[in-house]
Amino acid sequence: MSFIDKLVGDLGEKKRWKQYKARVAAMPAPYRTAVEGLERYMMIAGAQGYDASVQIWEDLADLFEQAAADGTAVRDVVGDDPVAFADDFAANYGSKDWRTKERQRLVETIERAERGEA
Repeated sequence: MSFIDKLVGDLGEKKRWKQYKARVAAMPAPYRTAVEGLERYMMIAGAQGYDASVQIWEDLADLFEQAAADGTAVRDVVGDDPVAFADDFAANYGSKDWRTKERQRLVETIERAERGEA
């Protein structure tokens, strides 16, 4: 990793992020609002830990752009439970949010305790 990459981060990822945001801004209002809501939820829920980086957002934009082109209603895309939709969508990208890490840590701690290890 070069000094510049360390200082400002991956410029390719930043460019992809800006392109994603422009795609979302160009969507019809109901789809844009839905994507922005999903993005906010997934960011707060831990998308920073997803292995796929910007790919998750690009795929979300693809899905909603296609829905808009097909005239598919937002509710038909996300279903009755938008939270479950967002969690399931994100799970396909190797979610590693703090809850996932802590769940794994708890499992490992109990296994160590079971073996009599400190």
